[in-house]
Amino acid sequence: MKGYYYQTRLGKLFIAEDGLGITEVALLPEAADAQDSIVENSDLRKTKDFVLEETYLIREAADQMIEYLDGKRKNFSVKLNPKGTEFQQKVWKALCDIPYGETRSYKQIAEAVGNKNASRAIGMANHNNPVMCIIPCHRVIGANGSLVGYAGGLDTKASLLKLEEKYR
Repeated sequence: MKGYYYQTRLGKLFIAEDGLGITEVALLPEAADAQDSIVENSDLRKTKDFVLEETYLIREAADQMIEYLDGKRKNFSVKLNPKGTEFQQKVWKALCDIPYGETRSYKQIAEAVGNKNASRAIGMANHNNPVMCIIPCHRVIGANGSLVGYAGGLDTKASLLKLEEKYR
C-alpha cells in the first residue's frame, strides 16, 4: 500500500492506492502530517500501513480532486479499488450514480440497491466509505433535506454541496 498527502482548499487529504486502484481518500485532522500521526478514530478511518510515496495513480487522483474542488471537474475517472463488503460495494456504486449537484435521501439509495428498508444500513455503508468525494456520500441527505452524518464533518459536507450547486 502506498499513500501520499496533499494540501487542498478542503484541507489536508491523504490518498492511498494498492496497485490496482485508489483505496482511500480521507480528510486528515490539521495536526496529521506524518505517517506516525495517522491513527484510527470513529469519524475518520485512515490507512495505517503504507509507504509514503507519490505514485502516478495517487497523483492522478490528487489532480482530479483539486480540479473538483476548483469547480473544474464534475466526474472522476481515476481507477478505484475500495475495500468493503458486497453490500457496501453495491451502495458505493449507487452513490456514484448520483449526478453532480444533486442529492438523494438514504431511502432513495436503499431503493436503488433493491432494499427499501435498508436506510440505516445505507448510512453505515456511507460512514464506511473510504474514498470521500470520488464516491460521493456527501450527496446523501436526510429524508427531510437535512444534512446528516459525514466523516469530514457537516461543515465540509455543506461546503461540498454548495460547491456543486455553484458549478452545476
